[in-house]
Amino acid sequence: MENDKDGFEEANPAVNHAHGHRSRLKTRFMKSGASALAEYELLELLLFRSIPRRDTKPLAKHLISVFGSFSEVLAAPPERLHEIKGLGQATITDFQIVKASAEALISGQVREKPLLGSWSSVIDYCRAAMAFEDKEQFRILFLDKKNKLIKDEIQQIGTVDHTPVYPREVVKRALELSATAIILVHNHPSGDPTPSRADIEMTKTINEIASSLGITVHDHIIIAKDGHASLKGLKLF
Repeated sequence: MENDKDGFEEANPAVNHAHGHRSRLKTRFMKSGASALAEYELLELLLFRSIPRRDTKPLAKHLISVFGSFSEVLAAPPERLHEIKGLGQATITDFQIVKASAEALISGQVREKPLLGSWSSVIDYCRAAMAFEDKEQFRILFLDKKNKLIKDEIQQIGTVDHTPVYPREVVKRALELSATAIILVHNHPSGDPTPSRADIEMTKTINEIASSLGITVHDHIIIAKDGHASLKGLKLF
């Protein structure tokens, strides 16, 4: 249970309308689903679990205003969340559990079918895993001859605007896993998914090495909180 002395108490603690509000919000969610709720209200539902005896609406709205969206709140680094008054370790752990659960759900959907036939699921999976990270990650989806996922690996974690990538190591790992195809993925913490010149050149180099060994590079996807870009779709390699 979180500490109540946090700056987000009700204006008049003697008149506590929190219970009725919580009941109405839960009923609306059960009847109409998440689409009937604003993002701060969905966050309130989550906060109810770890903050049982306080009006959580001000805290939910504050979190959205600080981080930008429900997704960005869940993906925020724990050290940033600890800076928020009224937010304790129990709530931060709940956020991490929900985020991990969402990623596991989407990952299961991706693993069950050929990736090229469920491209929207691939994008959803990559966005859930990477869109709101504050450092660049370079990951590879390794596929078998039926284009089913063998393994998803983060190869490198860099800085806010750069991740070192070693093309020969990428192809070496594909051979180790007996992958016949790969999808390259990395994120842009800036929010802009536009490929850089370095992104394009690195992709061309990996494609040249991989194709000489019978490995197909299906795409290089850049994920950002403001969207995504496909280098194959843009005909950049």
